[in-house]
Amino acid sequence: MKNRVHSREVEAAARRLLNERGVTIPEIAEIVYEMQIPFSPGLTKEECIESVDAVLMKREIQHAILVGVELDILAEQKKLSEPLQSIVEQDEGLFGVDETIALGAVFGYGSIAVTTFGHLDKFKMGIIQKLDTKIANGKVHTFLDDLVASIAANASSRLAHRLRDKQEKLTDEEIEQLENEEKIG
Repeated sequence: MKNRVHSREVEAAARRLLNERGVTIPEIAEIVYEMQIPFSPGLTKEECIESVDAVLMKREIQHAILVGVELDILAEQKKLSEPLQSIVEQDEGLFGVDETIALGAVFGYGSIAVTTFGHLDKFKMGIIQKLDTKIANGKVHTFLDDLVASIAANASSRLAHRLRDKQEKLTDEEIEQLENEEKIG
């Protein structure tokens, strides 16, 4: 039996894949900023980057990235069997598995994340819009655009919860405990 893959390796692989596919943390954070600034006027872009980084520490997100990007890469290499190859390569409109994987990754951050994901899926912002093309520069991003929307939705929800925690004057220890509980899974 093989040894388990260490969680640090999984996180590093997920972050590396995002980078290799042309997605940066600041680009995702920009979406988070645009989503949250109306509700938190003092929000900084650094807080958004921190929130994206925290989301990327969750296993569900990492696993979704690994699976989704792998399918995008296999479609680019024409290694999927038909009709799946054509469906993924063309980002077929009625194919919802890409959204399903990304949506599954938002449930850890509550209903705010779910509704934010729906909004981002419909109104593509920033890097999501750039990725939402049938084939861009020979790259297939059928799964990646939705995964980025999922990361941004989670990071936005996380910030909304942090804002409430601060409004309720939770101590730094209480906020840290909540943060640690969110990282489970």
